[in-house]
Amino acid sequence: MSLPEDVRRLPGLVTEADEPVFAEPWQAQAFAMTVKLHEKGLFTWVEWADALSTEIAAAGPDDAAENYYLRWLAALEKITQQKGALSETERLERKDAWDRAAKATPHGSPIELGAGTRT
Repeated sequence: MSLPEDVRRLPGLVTEADEPVFAEPWQAQAFAMTVKLHEKGLFTWVEWADALSTEIAAAGPDDAAENYYLRWLAALEKITQQKGALSETERLERKDAWDRAAKATPHGSPIELGAGTRT
């Protein structure tokens, strides 16, 4: 699969043979969610670049390169909230649900939302 030109031009995106390279699966998922939300029209690439560059700048020049996708995720959380895709309460509820599911999932198994649900 070849990446579209506008995706290949995203800042900091490491590619190999025209495919993105990620250190962890969650990074690929954050990237994919960003591309999909852009395709759905939630934000433009200019808006995304502004959101991401704001997060990177806020982290400062001494921020480690391996934190890039943490900044990406923070930018994604903020832009989806700013665009009204979800409220802060909804974001925190979803984050808590994923945290509970991750803690209830044996290492190496896929995380299923709903695992570790409080009764």
